Amino acid sequence: MSKLNVLFAASECHPFAKTGGLADVVGALPKFLKKLGHDARVVMPRYYGVDRTNLKKLPEPLGVPMGIIGEMWCGVYEGRLPNSDVPIYFIDYELFFGRESLYNDANGAGFMDNDNRFVLLSRAAMQLCKALDFHPHILHAHDWHTSAANLFLTTIYANDDHFRDCASVLTIHNMQHQGAFYGGLMNVLDVGWEHFNFREIEMDDKVNLLKAGITHATMINAVSPTYAEEILTSKFGCGLEATMQTRVNDLWGILNGVDTDEWNPKTDRFIAPNYDETTLDKKLAVKRALQKEMGLPRREAPLIAIVSRLVKQKGIDAIAEAIHDLLALDIQMVLLGDGEAWAHFYFGDIARFYPKKFACKIGFDGALSHRIEAGADLFLMPSRFEPCGLNQMYSQLYATLPIVHGVGGLQDSVENYDEQTGEGTGFKFYELNAKNLINTVGWAVHTWYNRQDHFRAMQKRAMRLNYGWDESAKTYEALYFEALKRADKETP
Repeated sequence: MSKLNVLFAASECHPFAKTGGLADVVGALPKFLKKLGHDARVVMPRYYGVDRTNLKKLPEPLGVPMGIIGEMWCGVYEGRLPNSDVPIYFIDYELFFGRESLYNDANGAGFMDNDNRFVLLSRAAMQLCKALDFHPHILHAHDWHTSAANLFLTTIYANDDHFRDCASVLTIHNMQHQGAFYGGLMNVLDVGWEHFNFREIEMDDKVNLLKAGITHATMINAVSPTYAEEILTSKFGCGLEATMQTRVNDLWGILNGVDTDEWNPKTDRFIAPNYDETTLDKKLAVKRALQKEMGLPRREAPLIAIVSRLVKQKGIDAIAEAIHDLLALDIQMVLLGDGEAWAHFYFGDIARFYPKKFACKIGFDGALSHRIEAGADLFLMPSRFEPCGLNQMYSQLYATLPIVHGVGGLQDSVENYDEQTGEGTGFKFYELNAKNLINTVGWAVHTWYNRQDHFRAMQKRAMRLNYGWDESAKTYEALYFEALKRADKETP
């Protein structure tokens, strides 16, 4: 197999900066491409949270043309993805990236200069290739934050010999976030106002960076097969469904993988004892430890977990509406997450009202999330839409059966329980409302109490699922070669 040079341009990457699944993909996929023999590299911003202690600063500053703003000069730091020799480069521009938060201010509003911040990142990715004398065969952009790189490749750099053999891929992790900004951003992009039209960049008289990426990428993929179909519809396309339909022949759906070096109950350093399919009885000890940690009585009852951003997309409003009926069941629940302020107060009050049945921690705690995934019996994930989702995969690998709304990656990764045969790996419903959520949780709880043989068989079946990145990486590899073919680029 020919060796490809692949540059990942992204706004976040685990473990350096993370708000969601995008970071997990960018932190894992390049390592598995490296195992396949490719030269994969990552470029992202150096936020305040990125420690420079173990990074090497490149000797020369990086000049980045920014249209009407002029040329901006950035520092570049080089490091490695953990447990690999995959290079990662951090664009250091204090005015734009020297902030505690990635995208939003303390009130949750997007930074006013997010347009310029991520145009800089996208253009810096192109300039970095030249500075490193790295000739990419694939420029792999992620979401709106680096979609401008797809645009730059077909405009400003179209005749640049450095990118002669380069095609581009855009991965859509969440169609809802599009990077829509005032029309004057065209003067910063500096690609020519002729591209500000409804077929390419313009939407509602604004520059829509995700749309620019969709129309200018060689190939596009969504992070699950079902989500790739959903974003062609008005329900999930968020206004860009017509644009997506023009690219339907260039659209793939590739389910994300799980980094099993980190998420594996047999080796997970955050839980004790460790367990696998053959020692599943040890999971009870993890549950008891979790009950104690969260201040719940250690007793026999199904423990239902929620680890989520507390936002409407994740169905947190439906959970709030259903919570009293859910807690009328003989269950316990634990919640970990943060998000909308009302949810922080609401679920905090629920925990005080039901101290023996409901416990919550507001905020993000990576180690605790591992203990919750391992210690719970069931995992509740009623997302309104879910491009891929990873928690339902983690849950299954930890023998924690998911209860999900059957959309996007949840539909693709969870097999619904069949009461007749005992087959399945979880419980699904197909219209999100409080009634369906209550009924499906009740179904799962009834199964836990009355069909333990089926429940245990589903747990073992779930633990045998293969969600590792190996197969997904091979599919991405095929996508890259297809992109080179369609762009009529010479295969290395």
